[in-house]
Amino acid sequence: MPLDDRSEEIYMPEEDTYLLLRAALAEAGHGDKTLEIGCGSGLISRELIARVECLLATDINPYAAKLTKTGGIEVVRADLFGGISGKFDLIIFNPPYLPTQKEERTLGWINFALDGGKTGRETIDRFLKELKERLRSGGRALLLISSLTGPKEVREKAMAEGLDVKEVANERCFFEQLLVLRLEVAHSVNGRSTSLQRSMPIQTINKNNK
Repeated sequence: MPLDDRSEEIYMPEEDTYLLLRAALAEAGHGDKTLEIGCGSGLISRELIARVECLLATDINPYAAKLTKTGGIEVVRADLFGGISGKFDLIIFNPPYLPTQKEERTLGWINFALDGGKTGRETIDRFLKELKERLRSGGRALLLISSLTGPKEVREKAMAEGLDVKEVANERCFFEQLLVLRLEVAHSVNGRSTSLQRSMPIQTINKNNK
């Protein structure tokens, strides 16, 4: 298919996008070398680019990559960190987090934004496995997950990969609770895990309907 306008193939901003955006705006610093994985429509990258030192966006979806590029963002079409070199101060990811059975999959590129596999954590686990090696000293990541994803299991996986985890934002929607986790490389002091960066206050929003 030609790379024309296929908005139905692109994940457009929803509650999870805006929650992650608010957390990213609170976290970002002017000296941050920043990476957004799974940029979708490009909203978060467009809002952040003037607030950080430099920004690179990626998406496996060619239509999402093309749309984001029209906003003046440097974009690489990639699967997670594939083809991306270097380390970053801030990494932002709104992954596919919905538990999805084979018969529930959506046709087309949009499925990559929605399908988290049977547990909802298949892509998240791959991300966490690589994250530690992609963060600069003092670097951190913001990861959007859902109560449907298994937050306990996500935290356990992150800690097993040598990462400290802190919830920095949440929002109650109709059938789920959205969470933003702040991740950074764990450092041990007297046998206890600690981190080098400042902690953000938790932002809590309640909504009865999507």
